[in-house]
Amino acid sequence: METTLEKPPAETVRSAEEERLRAKQRKERRRQWFWRLAGYVVFLGLWELASGWVMEEDLLPGPIRIIETFPEIYQSGRFLLSFGATLTRLGVGFGLAFVVGTLIGLAVQIKWFDRFFKDGVTIGLTAPGLIWALIGLVIWGFEPQGWIFAIFMVTFAIVAVNVSEGIRALPKDLIDMSKAFGVPSLRRQRQIVIPHLAPYLFTAIRFGFSIGWKVTVLTEVFSSNKGIGFEMRVSSQLFRLDEFFTWVLAFFIFALFLEKVVLQSFERRFFRWRQEVSST
Repeated sequence: METTLEKPPAETVRSAEEERLRAKQRKERRRQWFWRLAGYVVFLGLWELASGWVMEEDLLPGPIRIIETFPEIYQSGRFLLSFGATLTRLGVGFGLAFVVGTLIGLAVQIKWFDRFFKDGVTIGLTAPGLIWALIGLVIWGFEPQGWIFAIFMVTFAIVAVNVSEGIRALPKDLIDMSKAFGVPSLRRQRQIVIPHLAPYLFTAIRFGFSIGWKVTVLTEVFSSNKGIGFEMRVSSQLFRLDEFFTWVLAFFIFALFLEKVVLQSFERRFFRWRQEVSST
């Protein structure tokens, strides 16, 4: 059929097989959401039953009591202030770690740099976050350099390893061809290496951000006068366990929100072209 400007192309009619596959996918998504929500319902239900039956409610506040406590914390202004402080620290620490880790990962293209950074990256991967938090506390006390140091030391190695693995997976023939055609090094990095590393960079962001999130709260428990970790420490010391579990549950919910809503949605949007190519 001839297509002209006056007559737009006819819409592609979905076949019966495509409709069947789409219906199967919708059914599978509904099944996944059902079991996911069922897991939350069972967990919260058992938690509520354990509060007051297995343990005293003052020692193990149930979800209902935590829901009643949350508005009090929010209205006091501490909730937004604490989450804002924690996210600011995480953003600064992980931002520096991401930049440095990416540069180190790119540098492994040169064998000398690969040997130079190899042991340092290994130490960053294997050392627990508690060690860096304590080192930051001993050296800087309650100063911001302490938590920046701890977050950086834990997360930069994750970024560096993911980027270096992406570099090693880079097709050597493609690089050799670009060199043969005289493509400048900076242009080669921007148009060949960086696009190839995009999936590895997203993996580094997801894993590094999740670990940095935990280390940030850990450093706040030891060496901070504000933030989520600080609120957990104060509420546990004052034996306000309803507030303590409220902060813990808010921490879990917000971590899931960042992972499932923010990071994954941004990743799907960035790699949307892959779905379009696979569907054609």
